[in-house]
Amino acid sequence: MTALFKWSLRSLGEMKDIHPDLRKVCNLALKYSTTDFIVTDGKRTLAEQKKHVASGASKTLKSRHLHGLAVDVAPLVAGKVRWEAAYFRPIAEAFRQASRELGIPIEWGGDWKTFKDMPHFELRKKEYPDP
Repeated sequence: MTALFKWSLRSLGEMKDIHPDLRKVCNLALKYSTTDFIVTDGKRTLAEQKKHVASGASKTLKSRHLHGLAVDVAPLVAGKVRWEAAYFRPIAEAFRQASRELGIPIEWGGDWKTFKDMPHFELRKKEYPDP
């Protein structure tokens, strides 16, 4: 396994305060992914979360981002951020593969039944409850 992609400074900054297990999954997912991606959001303050809810980007003030248990990512295709669902699928598969290999359970917002949150990955709440 050779890493095709490397973290940007922005991604590293967004990941600095996330849970160490989530960071491990992110790092391995980047190695497995066939699509480059950046981490656009890691741990958030309550004020940041309120802005996300107000804009419609989030539906809750009880986000896993508040505790560093979630990240949002964005696919990079030909150097540009893309938001179409199809670009998230190989990234999600890379996260699943990393999760299985590391034994660190994750959940993808793209699998949710109601609010599909394609950029969102979080540590599974059962094993990683909110503090």
